[in-house]
Order: sequence, then C-alpha cells, then structure tokens
Amino acid sequence: MILVADESIDRQIVDQLRNCGYRVISVAEMDPGMTDAEVFELANAQDALLITADKDFGEIVFRQRRVNRGVILVRLAGLPQEKKGYLVATALQKYLLEMCNSYTVITPGRVRIRKMSSGV
Repeated sequence: MILVADESIDRQIVDQLRNCGYRVISVAEMDPGMTDAEVFELANAQDALLITADKDFGEIVFRQRRVNRGVILVRLAGLPQEKKGYLVATALQKYLLEMCNSYTVITPGRVRIRKMSSGV
C-alpha cells in the first residue's frame, strides 16, 4: 500500500511508517507548499491513502464529494513524536483494509473509521 503524507505529518511518523515497510511519498520532501487540491490529486494519481493532520481534507471528501482511496486524519497533538509514529503505524497494521475507501481519524486511544460510498 502506498501512502501520501501531507506536509503536516511529522517526519518521525513518515520514518516509522517506512521502517514498517510502507511506501510513503512525503510532500514535505518532494514539494513543500503544495495546495490541498494538489496533494489530493497526487494521492489519487498514486492510488494511495492520504495521511494528514489537516482537517481541510474532510471538506474536500465530504462537502466537495471528491472520491479518493482514503484519508487518514492524525489528531495526536501534544504527544511525543515517537508515540505518534507508534500509534499511526499500529493503527495501519490493525485496520489497513478497513481504512481503504474510508475517512479515518486517529486520536489517542481511538481509531474511528467512516466508510465512504463511491459517491461519498
């Protein structure tokens, strides 16, 4: 599975996911400053799950009704970097198949997964 990490995702999370064997395309490494629309299109072009800390992607998916492979919103502010990486990697290992075609929110102690229909 390919993941596109928006530039709002901490480097330690990207590194942890790569260490777990995921192919991660990091916007911060390739083209910082990409617009949300460009990041969304990159994820679609790669048929990748988009991982972000930016709630604006919920707007793109639900209000604009734009379809994609899936969005993972990381809401782990205030936690140590190592803990964030661990929690995201653990959630992916446990729920990856469910996260496809879904809008997922990862918070401390909880993973919420909302399936998106093809018409969102």
